Amino acid sequence: MSRINVTSEIKPLKKVLVHRPGKELLNLTPDTLGRLLFDDIPYLPDAQKEHDEFVHILRENGVEVVYLEDLMAETLNQDERIREKFIRQFIYEAGIRTPKYKNLVFDYLNSYRDNKELVLKTMEGIQIFEIDRQKRNVEKSLVDLVSEESDFLAEPMPNLYFTRDNFASIGNGISLNKMFSETRNRETIYAEYIFNYHPDYKNQVPKYYDRYLPHHIEGGDVLNLNEHVLAVGISQRTTAAAIDQLAKNLFKDPECRIDTVLAFNIPVSRAFMHLDTVFTQIDYDKFTYHPGIMETLQVFEITEGDIPESDEDLNVREINDSLENILERYLGRDITLVPCAGADKVASEREQWNDASNTLCIAPGVVIVYDRNEVTNQTLREKGLKVLELHGAELSRGRGGPRCMSMPLERED
Repeated sequence: MSRINVTSEIKPLKKVLVHRPGKELLNLTPDTLGRLLFDDIPYLPDAQKEHDEFVHILRENGVEVVYLEDLMAETLNQDERIREKFIRQFIYEAGIRTPKYKNLVFDYLNSYRDNKELVLKTMEGIQIFEIDRQKRNVEKSLVDLVSEESDFLAEPMPNLYFTRDNFASIGNGISLNKMFSETRNRETIYAEYIFNYHPDYKNQVPKYYDRYLPHHIEGGDVLNLNEHVLAVGISQRTTAAAIDQLAKNLFKDPECRIDTVLAFNIPVSRAFMHLDTVFTQIDYDKFTYHPGIMETLQVFEITEGDIPESDEDLNVREINDSLENILERYLGRDITLVPCAGADKVASEREQWNDASNTLCIAPGVVIVYDRNEVTNQTLREKGLKVLELHGAELSRGRGGPRCMSMPLERED
């Protein structure tokens, strides 16, 4: 039996994967912000307090919370050979190609005997000065003579607390994602090892996409509308080609109940990086959305082609209708669209930037949000939603909200 069960965005959340921000945030600098996909440098102690508050709210509401770093450590505890394979693969994916440094970094990481400490170190990044100078024999290496001691042999992965993106739970399987940027694509190594080797998931979870495929897709663009309909955003970070491949793989699996993929083409923008930054489900009959997407939004229906055995055959058609009517047709009920900040133009742009539309629904009509989005939160309350607020002054600097920071593993049927 698969340990993944996610067939909607709103059914009561039973189990969720998170990552507590760690020392990787201390390795952000003004010069690396753009490359590492941050707009500012969060203050780590406050970011951790805010994340702990997030976890507290989840647990208070009956959700089992598991940490990425713990699952990965448990995975490495299974077998020393898995641990060695992981270290060597991490070194390769970090871009360390010099033979001397491949060996030195392997010895350095292998010296961590506590596997959780090892995992956290790979997330944090490795600077040259951490490798003993005598072992480096710096007088004989041009690499050392021209490098600063503070240079990174392996860069940090500060986006890891956005666990939504590395993989996506779809029904009883996952999409193990090929991320948009090289910086973030290394993050998916942890999910690869967890689903390949962790005793709770090994040989139990079908993969509908794989990180080694060529086209980019990220979990923030994947929304489970119901058992039969999956919504995926064509966005800054997810390509149409990846959605085609995902749809083919879903339709080929006789155990998969999804028969329709709706592709939402949203503007390519840093502000609208994923579908869930502009559009999320919050109740049986309600969705929150950012008004700024409406003028350019396109929706396409993808279904299995007329030759089911073919790897290439899909039926794709554009649906020319309002978003409200499209959702009503596929969900079989009347739908209310709740605009970010009540459609106040200035407030909606400001609050969408601070993830007002990135709500995490933990039960029908119950959502976790950042407290800073006051206009949107009041609008949600007026629509009958139960709104659970957390502080997000530091966490929001990474451009992600409560949905981004959570990967549901199980929801109730």
